Amino acid sequence: MTQLSERLGLRVDPTIFFVSAGLSILFVIVLVAAPGPIGAAFSAGREWIVAHLGWFFILGVNVWLGFLIYAAMSRHGHIRLGPRDSRPEFSNLSWFTMLFAGGIGTVLMFWGVAEPISHYQSPPLPGVEPFTVEAAQDAISISLYHLALHTWTIFALPGLAFAYFINRYDLPVRVSSVFYPLLREGIHGPIGKAIDIAAILGTLFGVAVSLGLGTSQVAAGLSALFGWSDGVGLQLAIIGALTFVATVSIVVGLDRGVRVLSNINIGMAVGLMVFVLITGSTLFLLRGIVETFGLYLHNLPRLAFWNDMLHGDDMDTDGWGWQGGWTVFYWAWTVTWSPFIGLFVARISRGRTIREFVFGVLLAPSLFTVIWFAVFGWQAIAIDGLGPEAREAMGNGAGVISEAVAESIPLAMFALFAELPWAPLIQGIAILVVAIFFATSSDSASLVVDMMCTGNQQSGPVRQRVFWGAAEGAIAATLIVLAGEAGLTALQEVITVVGLPIFLLVFMMIPALIRGFQAEDIDHITIGKRPALSEFDVQEPETAPTSGARGNPAE
Repeated sequence: MTQLSERLGLRVDPTIFFVSAGLSILFVIVLVAAPGPIGAAFSAGREWIVAHLGWFFILGVNVWLGFLIYAAMSRHGHIRLGPRDSRPEFSNLSWFTMLFAGGIGTVLMFWGVAEPISHYQSPPLPGVEPFTVEAAQDAISISLYHLALHTWTIFALPGLAFAYFINRYDLPVRVSSVFYPLLREGIHGPIGKAIDIAAILGTLFGVAVSLGLGTSQVAAGLSALFGWSDGVGLQLAIIGALTFVATVSIVVGLDRGVRVLSNINIGMAVGLMVFVLITGSTLFLLRGIVETFGLYLHNLPRLAFWNDMLHGDDMDTDGWGWQGGWTVFYWAWTVTWSPFIGLFVARISRGRTIREFVFGVLLAPSLFTVIWFAVFGWQAIAIDGLGPEAREAMGNGAGVISEAVAESIPLAMFALFAELPWAPLIQGIAILVVAIFFATSSDSASLVVDMMCTGNQQSGPVRQRVFWGAAEGAIAATLIVLAGEAGLTALQEVITVVGLPIFLLVFMMIPALIRGFQAEDIDHITIGKRPALSEFDVQEPETAPTSGARGNPAE
């Protein structure tokens, strides 16, 4: 394989590159050839996981959040994620926009209206009647639980581990590098390569699902705006066009490509949010923004540990009711692309301190998400009819958004814009925003997968990056065009199953980080030198930590 990679002009670890590429192609072929049996097999696996290990997913994310807060508040919070004289490469604004656009921008556009309305018309918590004030409050709170602090916790833990071990110890830019304190030189052997291959496959297929959702939303928007048939042909054209845009961004590189697209897109997304705030029920939304923070903080402890233990008729079975299809799926799906987001965040966070990293990655996107749902979620609920009396008073207008969600979830955002001024223009802008989010997710993932194959933060040959960008588009297109809905559903089932081993890998990053922090406590390291890999063989500090080990801002 080494000779083949040289003949092709590639700069990669041949085993990681060719095995990952071969398995992804083989899996798509098998899935297209027999989507039914493959989907049934993985569906059974998913059902077993959510029934027997759903509690583990929910508890695990809370443990990760607690560890991140500990890491930021401890004496190690001032450690720089790189050499001690390093400083951030990107401004805070650019850093945040790349975090958001490379993370869950497409998800917020997709679920910003659809999820609150879904819970509003079908409340998941017992004893709550649909279309009531209580149902509306719970709908907003549950949506934020899924897509704010806990989602970014899943990204932040691997991101911190990657940034610490890769930027500070100059280890290869791979997921396996995080486990150096546990595997030592084994990260370069079969175990390490297996970890990296699993991370690449999880990234490819995890992003493919996101791209599938983005494509369906763009197609729904074009159908609503121009009356085009929302079929396979339109979706194929969308995937082709957006993959081309993503590939151009990949060729240009991180600084001029991803950063520029991210800055443009976050500006347009904020513009859409401000438009809804101004042209919608402005006073109601301003009050809603303030109240939403209180609702989120008040309900977060209950929702964070809610295990759906008493779920009606199914409580004596192995079923997991509503939460098995929502929260557990969210966490399993999100963790499959946490290696991609984590490595991407580590790449753009070099030079920041642990404290800056943790609070920046956790709080900045979460605050934006709260405001986003407060504006879009509450405006959709207000249009749909808040409370039985309001719905009755609205007459024929009552339920317009919930009807759209029941018909087609991708239509939810466009159904909201249809009720506001300048609907065609705003729907067109929304389509463009979703499309650019699609492109930034794809090019970010391609750059990260390429880094995992090369093992360094420098971009490989253009042909490598283009290959991964084309592969992501081809996977999504193949599933949609050839396998149809059965293929995408089967892929979602696969991701849930794949999420379990990746979830375990991320859990093991905590003891690896703890071991790294122990090495920082050794006196001759904390006086200013970068830690040495040999220090992982030391079980206890040789001397008491100096004052510099307890939060020297220079460190």
